[in-house]
Amino acid sequence: MTTATSPARYVLFDVDGTLVDAVANQRRVWAVWAARHGLDPDAVYAVALRTRPMETFAAVAPDRDPHACLAALHELEDEDVRSGTYSAFDGAAELLTALPPGSWGLVTSNYAHRVRGRFARTGLPVPEVLVDAASVAEGKPSPVPYLLGAERLGAAPPDCLVIEDAPSGVRSGLRAGMTVWSVNVPAPPPGTHRHFATLREAAPAVLAFVTGGA
Repeated sequence: MTTATSPARYVLFDVDGTLVDAVANQRRVWAVWAARHGLDPDAVYAVALRTRPMETFAAVAPDRDPHACLAALHELEDEDVRSGTYSAFDGAAELLTALPPGSWGLVTSNYAHRVRGRFARTGLPVPEVLVDAASVAEGKPSPVPYLLGAERLGAAPPDCLVIEDAPSGVRSGLRAGMTVWSVNVPAPPPGTHRHFATLREAAPAVLAFVTGGA
């Protein structure tokens, strides 16, 4: 009789831009939101790319009720999950399926119900560990989201690999004391330990990290 053992190392994935291609969806949602508020969609999206929603509202619509702005944005995002077109990045399904059970989780600035909806649309498996915006008081680039992900996996931060595409996520993983690799962007964000042009290219190295081969 064999006894199940915990993985030696673990991987925590960002979602949007890393596993699921949602750039067009995000741009469309912000464009509709901006149009409803009489704002320039391109200018709003340029701010939204580098800040969290409440910070975006403060910058582009300081005279509006930020909570009403957030409620309207959430309504648009939920509708997009129901009706928008999504695709998983090449290699995502194969990589997630190949990882040992209990060795990986998701850490996202989005909300769990939207992640589950997008994963259902793209056929990706959902792990037991899913740290979302409602799970933490501080979002990326704070280390809190990734530290919580490690805690829920039962992992020590130095044993965790973070897969990210955004500078704020990279900073979050680095501040949590984890190894951080970037994917799906032309150049690595500052501090990244290793960079891959695509998730497909990174997949063998991710598997090797978790199984002790790297």
